[in-house]
Order: sequence, then structure tokens, then C-alpha cells
Amino acid sequence: MFQRESLQLYFVMGSTNCLKNPREVLTEAIKGGITMFQFREKGEGSLVGKDKRNLATDLQAICQEHGIPFIVNDDVELALSIGADGVHIGQDDGDIETIRNLVGKKILGISTHNVEEAKAALKLGADYIGVGPMYETLTKKDIQRVRGPKVIEEIRAAGIHLPLVGIGGICSGRVKEIAQRGADGIAVISAISKAFSIEESARLLRQEFQTSQVKAYL
Repeated sequence: MFQRESLQLYFVMGSTNCLKNPREVLTEAIKGGITMFQFREKGEGSLVGKDKRNLATDLQAICQEHGIPFIVNDDVELALSIGADGVHIGQDDGDIETIRNLVGKKILGISTHNVEEAKAALKLGADYIGVGPMYETLTKKDIQRVRGPKVIEEIRAAGIHLPLVGIGGICSGRVKEIAQRGADGIAVISAISKAFSIEESARLLRQEFQTSQVKAYL
């Protein structure tokens, strides 16, 4: 069963985000305390076909060994075929209602950028929403306008209490405001995948979030 606490440190990664074997990266990140993982194999040079599936199943096995929820970004067919724990989709990744029906009781995360999209995600049965971008990021080129952590506060003020994770340009030193605005967690890519010490970076990010989190809105 999906729980809010699973979002505290949500690691998102694909092969193009790593400086070394992504299997090693994920293993070290888990040692550092990540609480959820999303396989996001996108961008120039990303794997396709059998290679993509093989990496997905390898990373899934690592997550299963450590009790970490394994989510697939966008690729519903892949998620269903390998028995992933869930799917994360963006606003342009297909009809949300159809995808909700396809994945059944699996976890469904939806990217949102404002109160209106968050309300729609709630009605369509999202288990959690990703909100962003919090800050400028080089990882995703087609990002929406950066509105910062204040959008989290706006979503909470609108009475939306879905589990919520902030994403986009988050690194150490940028965690506190996101946590205090009402997020259940932070989602990061490069701050972990390209860190000098992956394990230590993950540990520091989770500690920063936990010491800053405000739970008054629950």
C-alpha cells in the first residue's frame, strides 16, 4: 500500500543521468536512504527496446530486494509488462483517466504545475502528485515556467491534501522551503545521480527534509 512517507526522498533516474553504471548508482542511493525510485529513461542517448527493458528489470530487482517502490516514468506498457509498482505520467503523456484504468490499483503519480492541474489529478484518481519545477533545471529541457515552492503552498491552501512531492532543480540547501510549504517529499535526479558520493548526498538530502518537514496540513 502506498504511503506518504514513501515520497520523502524520491530518486528519479535513467542511464543518461549517471556517470557510472546505473545499477551501482541505485544501490548506493538506497544505502543513503532513498524512499522511492522512478525509472526515467528519456533524452538523447537513452536506451530503447530490449536494452531499456533489461535495465528496468535489473533496477526493479534492486528495489524489490530493499523494499523500495519501483515506478516507471511514462511507459505504461513497460510498467505493466514487468509488474512495476506504479507509473508516473506528465500532463502530455496520454489520457489520464484511461491510464488510471489501465494500471488499476498500481500507484499513479501525475506531474502538475498549478492548482488547477492538481485538482484535476485528484479527481482522476492520482495517488500522489509531483509539483514543479521548483527551480531551474538542466535535466528536463521542456519545463514549465518556474514558480518555485510557493505553488505547493497554493495547492495546500486550495484544500488538496494528496501526497505531494516537489521536483526540479532541488539540491542541498534548497530543501527546507519546499518541506515547510507543505510537501511530503522531494524528487531529485542529478543531486544524487551525479554526486561525488551518492550515498552521502542521499543521506544529507533526506536529513534536510526530515528536519524541515511541517505536518500541520495532514
